[in-house]
Amino acid sequence: MNKTELQPKFTLAITPVILTLLVIGLQIFYFGVFEPHIPLAIGLAITSLVGIRLGLKWTDIEEGIFHVIHVALPSVSVLITVGMIIGVWIASGTVPSIIYFGLKILSPEYFLVASMIICAFVSISLGTSWGTVGTVGLALMGIGAGFEIPMYWTAGAVVSGSFFGDKVSPLSDTTNLAPAVTGTDVFSHIKNMIPTTIPAMLIALVIYLIAGFQLVGTETVSFDKIEAITTALDANFTISGWLLVPALLVMVLALKKYPPIPSLFAGVVVGAIVAMVAQGASLESVFQYANNGYSIETGVAQIDGLLNRGGIQSMMWTISLILIALGFGGALERTGCLRAIINAIQSKVQTFGGTQAAAIGTSFATNLVAGDPYLSIALPGRMFSPLYRGLRYSTLNLSRGIEEGGTLMSPLIPWNAGGAFVITALGLQIGEGHMENLLYIPLAFACWLAPCIGVFYAATGLFSPKATRKEMRRWKKDDEEIAAGYPPISESETRMPDPRNHSNSG
Repeated sequence: MNKTELQPKFTLAITPVILTLLVIGLQIFYFGVFEPHIPLAIGLAITSLVGIRLGLKWTDIEEGIFHVIHVALPSVSVLITVGMIIGVWIASGTVPSIIYFGLKILSPEYFLVASMIICAFVSISLGTSWGTVGTVGLALMGIGAGFEIPMYWTAGAVVSGSFFGDKVSPLSDTTNLAPAVTGTDVFSHIKNMIPTTIPAMLIALVIYLIAGFQLVGTETVSFDKIEAITTALDANFTISGWLLVPALLVMVLALKKYPPIPSLFAGVVVGAIVAMVAQGASLESVFQYANNGYSIETGVAQIDGLLNRGGIQSMMWTISLILIALGFGGALERTGCLRAIINAIQSKVQTFGGTQAAAIGTSFATNLVAGDPYLSIALPGRMFSPLYRGLRYSTLNLSRGIEEGGTLMSPLIPWNAGGAFVITALGLQIGEGHMENLLYIPLAFACWLAPCIGVFYAATGLFSPKATRKEMRRWKKDDEEIAAGYPPISESETRMPDPRNHSNSG
């Protein structure tokens, strides 16, 4: 049996997906425990049984599982490096200095707006949403706590800005992946995303501005609390603008297009040096901070709760969740379940508006069930391309749609790689007594507004370019090469770009 052509019936293909989502819902909403690891492992087992029912051997399924995990290992490497950065940059005073200056300079009413803009700028510069969330985003959470803003509001603004910047940065891996799998170029792809990105950001800015005045009017802000936080920071750390050097170094290296993991690790090394020189930390303690995270008791609960974090070990919960989710996605792909579900969706759409909505929805659904933002871009991107060709619409529409359903929706799914990282890096406790922190999902306005605007454009025909003569000639050439015996690029080859050339994790 040719494994790559396995095509289960839709009812059988959708069964492991539905059962897995039901078990996840039971775990999170009935038991009140946010630990999707076991439900996803059960889903992997159910999918494997479906594969065996279809005639696959366990070794075939295992190969599919570990293939998807293998291609996403660069993202795991980023997680490990970001864990080190968080611990070391807190010890160096970099994060405390950002918090200190932020509380002194930023106005509480405009804090949410400023948070989104700052994260967007940093993410565009770095080309990585995860790196932005884990560094600048963490510091902004501390500033928000000082202003007594609910942490889910701050997290929503941080996620909106970070993933917006990632979406339009030519340094981002997903921004390069989407046009690669649809046959367009990266700068045309970025230009075509502007009509949905700008309105989504402007609407989000207005909402954050209104919310800022509602949440932190001057009559509700405790300036005594802000003073207590800044005094405690000043008493426990050397605070200086020079301590921002590690963060600036990483941004400079990213702008010069150095590989992401070495650039981030350079930030770890410089941060360690700064911690020893400026804060008097020993080499042994720096190693401890990088591995197990920073620990301090200042007597101010907000500071202790924020700064006692980081380190490689703090990322293990997220990494284990990502590996299991990726394994589940790999099993769904190898058994043909994902392909069967997408084909069923394709067969129901006849118009361009329906096709665009289906592409966005399929990317989101792949994110939802497979837990992998790369798979959510690559698989729909390859499978929907022929529909756009048949309708004579540019595949720029497709690349925009899968970016919106893939990149932007990833952080809004708690068991997805993006969502799991956001929850861990920002310290969003989820579970009994803390379920309100999941409100960051609807409050990340820019992330879900962009695909909604994209669906509206498709229905009305606005900002929906048709195929140019040049594009149609390229399609014809591709078809001729395939007919001559040159195979098209495989999904496995296009799932993720070379991690040596682009930033990882969005």
